[in-house]
Amino acid sequence: MKTLVPWIVVLILFAALGLLFSAHLRQGAELARHVAQASELEKQRASEDSAAAPPANVAQLQKDHEDLIRLRNEVRQLRQEKDQLTKQLQTAQQSAANPQQQAELQTALTELQKLRNETAQAQQSNQAAICISNLRQIDAAKIQWAAENNRPAGTLVGSQDLAPYFANKTFPLCPAGGAYSINVIGQNPTCNLPGHAIPR
Repeated sequence: MKTLVPWIVVLILFAALGLLFSAHLRQGAELARHVAQASELEKQRASEDSAAAPPANVAQLQKDHEDLIRLRNEVRQLRQEKDQLTKQLQTAQQSAANPQQQAELQTALTELQKLRNETAQAQQSNQAAICISNLRQIDAAKIQWAAENNRPAGTLVGSQDLAPYFANKTFPLCPAGGAYSINVIGQNPTCNLPGHAIPR
């Protein structure tokens, strides 16, 4: 398991670096567009200054100039971050280029997939066991309700009749999302999922 951890971390690092790299490229393009717009505004300001623009336009042009300076700083920062990410990505690619490391990484991925499959199977088995336990509780509640209300076999009973016999007066639910059929008195309750049934 200790040998798996570094490879899982490398995989996560690759994914994170890829996402960050693409996000910074998009931000860089957006900032470049803003810089172009700000440059255009600066040109307009210069032409308006030569035409003796009124004071209201001067304030707007000053604000646009401040925005331009801010955007240029952001572009510079993004370029620096992009360079750092590129270096990190190259380092990670070089470390993963080793054939032995790639083989170990493939083995780790196979073992990880095997563990995921085993976990999914265990979860399904656990859900089936809980469901069967719920069905037994429903059946016991049916028997108790029929005895207390002097109802014979074949009598219909609903979840609202049985709810008081459960913890918190709440009718149980199948943990895997199956639907329960209570059925009549004398007949076992059922779940519509395969393998979720009281053993005969």
